[in-house]
Amino acid sequence: MIEKEYKLSRTNEKAIEKIIFDENLHYLHMVFSKGEGLPEHLSNSNVYMTVIRGRLSIGLDDQEIHEYEAGALLKIPFQTKMNVRNMHDETLELIVVKAPAPKS
Repeated sequence: MIEKEYKLSRTNEKAIEKIIFDENLHYLHMVFSKGEGLPEHLSNSNVYMTVIRGRLSIGLDDQEIHEYEAGALLKIPFQTKMNVRNMHDETLELIVVKAPAPKS
């Protein structure tokens, strides 16, 4: 078999899954209920964030919080301060790709 298959969980419960973590990129699957999210942090690579379902509330650097619905794809530059949250009732599901893969 040439290809390698990866499975994403199908859940409404909080999940942060490291699907692919290799020298080329990091591919993560994240699920957050209302009020959940990530601790504020600086992006350690270029980040490509796709909203699969729900509505993402995100503050970048000193900007006010912006909201993005399912189908949105964000490109967030290296070393950007990120505050990722689900502030809504519907479950938030994201795919996050970091490219190139962070060094640490």
